Amino acid sequence: MSKKHESPFQEAVYQILRELDPEPDRDGLGNTPRRVEKAFRFYTQGYSLDPKRIIGDAMFEQATDEMVLVRDIELYSMCEHHLAPFFGKAHVAYIPNGRIVGLSKIARVVDAFARRLQVQERLTQQIAYALNEALQPKGVGVVVQAAHLCMMMRGVEKQNSSTVTSCLLGLFRSDKGTRAEFLDLVQR
Repeated sequence: MSKKHESPFQEAVYQILRELDPEPDRDGLGNTPRRVEKAFRFYTQGYSLDPKRIIGDAMFEQATDEMVLVRDIELYSMCEHHLAPFFGKAHVAYIPNGRIVGLSKIARVVDAFARRLQVQERLTQQIAYALNEALQPKGVGVVVQAAHLCMMMRGVEKQNSSTVTSCLLGLFRSDKGTRAEFLDLVQR
C-alpha cells in the first residue's frame, strides 16, 4: 500500500481509478479514494445498526387493533450486484396486538436494512420480519417501490422502470380485506 492511501479500501479504489482513467493521479482524482471510502462507509452503515436496538424501549401498551401505516419512507440503497444505487419509498404497516411502536422507529428500521449492499426483494422481507419479530403484531405489510440505476444507466437502460416488491405477514397475508385495505392505502 502506498503512503498516499491510508487503508486497503483506498488503495483498491486507486487501483480501480488506474484501470478506468488514463490520468489517475490528476488533481481531480487525488482525494477520490478517501472520499469514496467515506461515502461507501456511509452508504453501508446499516451493517452496524441492530433493528432490535433501534426499536428498543419505544414500544407502548395501547389497546388498538387498527392498522398503522407509515407511507413514503424514503430509502437509498446499493445494489449488491453492481454497487450502483437504488432509491425509492417504503410503505410499512402493522396491526397492533396490544402495543404500538414510535413511528420514527419504523423509518429507522427501513434505513438499517437499506443502508447495506442489497437486493430489493431481501430488503422488503428484512423490514417485515424485523418488525414482526419485535412487535409481535397481528400482521405486517411492507411494499417497496424503487428505481435501480443498474437498470437505468447500464444494461437495458430503462430510465422509466421501477420495481415493486411486497412482503405480507399475518393478517396482511391471510385476510383479503386487510390486504386490500393496505394496498389501497399505499396506492392513494
